[in-house]
Amino acid sequence: MSFNIALSGLNAAQKDLDVTSNNIANVNTAGFKESRAEFVDVYAASLLASGKTKVGDGVLTSEVAQQFSQGSINFTDNALDLAITGNGFFATVPELDSLDTSYTRAGQFKLNDNNFVVNSAGGHLLGFPVNTDGSSSSVALSTSTPIQIPTASGAPTQTSEVDIKMNLPAGDTIPSFTFDPSDPLTYNNSTSVTIFDSLGDSHVMTYYFIKSTANTWDMYSAVDDVLVDIPGGPINNGAGINGTQLTFTASGDFSAQDPAIILTAPLGTTILSNGADATQQIVVDFNLDPTGPNSNEPTQYASGFEVTSLEQDGLAVGRLTGIDIGTDGLIRARYSNGTSEPLARIALVGFANNQGLTQVGNTSWKESIISGEALAGEAGSGTFGTINSSALEQSNVNLTTELIDLISAQRNFQANSRALEVDNQLNQTILQIR
Repeated sequence: MSFNIALSGLNAAQKDLDVTSNNIANVNTAGFKESRAEFVDVYAASLLASGKTKVGDGVLTSEVAQQFSQGSINFTDNALDLAITGNGFFATVPELDSLDTSYTRAGQFKLNDNNFVVNSAGGHLLGFPVNTDGSSSSVALSTSTPIQIPTASGAPTQTSEVDIKMNLPAGDTIPSFTFDPSDPLTYNNSTSVTIFDSLGDSHVMTYYFIKSTANTWDMYSAVDDVLVDIPGGPINNGAGINGTQLTFTASGDFSAQDPAIILTAPLGTTILSNGADATQQIVVDFNLDPTGPNSNEPTQYASGFEVTSLEQDGLAVGRLTGIDIGTDGLIRARYSNGTSEPLARIALVGFANNQGLTQVGNTSWKESIISGEALAGEAGSGTFGTINSSALEQSNVNLTTELIDLISAQRNFQANSRALEVDNQLNQTILQIR
């Protein structure tokens, strides 16, 4: 019996050495969780045996338990390196239409040849679909899909409105010549802004200001040096093109504009000859919000011509310049035209018993009966942790502790080996008795 007891001790010490060695080997494996060998004593007695004199039958490995404590965070320069601070696992599938879900804390993700976000084993990262405002339309794991970064360009937006803040010089003289956009002597001041058609092509829209009376200014507009009509405008350049009129008070404050909202006529095929929307019209309103913080009404003070703000709401075609991933897991695509678009929200998954998960290698686990059912949710909500972009969770192995455990396991192995040797010597002594 003593042989078996010593042998069980050797097996337990060997298992302890194996677990400790595996922990040390993975000290630099991102997302790795250390294991701990747990042992129980072996005790067996018959109904008629005396329990007071029973010694025991050795030791047995009860479980090699994973320890899911938080690893340290190491920051990187890759936006697709992801680390979870707190509870939760990333969910991955090996194929686009697969339901064989694996769970991992290792966030070393990259793009494959089809621009899907995958890990080093080829597992596709799952995310929740999102609405245009970035809110999740569903947080069920069954509705999550592999995340793909689009290669398409950002859609253009045609200009529909131009906002101008400016000062017109009160001391300017009234020109004595009929307005001609090609002759600077026929107008006092001008300014330009780049606008965009429905295809994202850029055009230059120019505004000409001509002082007509002490407190009145005429304004004409042109796109790509072609004058455009302002329907209902009270003034005419003599060639069928209407302009608008701006009126100021004696104190230089804006009084009125005629028409109240300046709307250029459809730009037509003469200007938009590239196939863009020829019915495009542009509003120029000098008094959008006269009482609010965004008031853009002009002034007529005794100072020089000054444009303090000139903005339009159109956008050119944008190319993908990068992605942003928030702590809530929301992935946004950034485009060169200044826009951004929500793509998906990274799904996080939790379990009632993390230690019940089944290890499958590649720093991944699978759901088991002991772990409980996978419950999905958004990062930062409920018990789920947050997601750090450009960061990796390091192994939670404490190298100092492991080296001490290694020495302890080695001593344990030596002690059991010595016990086995003594048992062998005693047996030899008995066998040599004559």
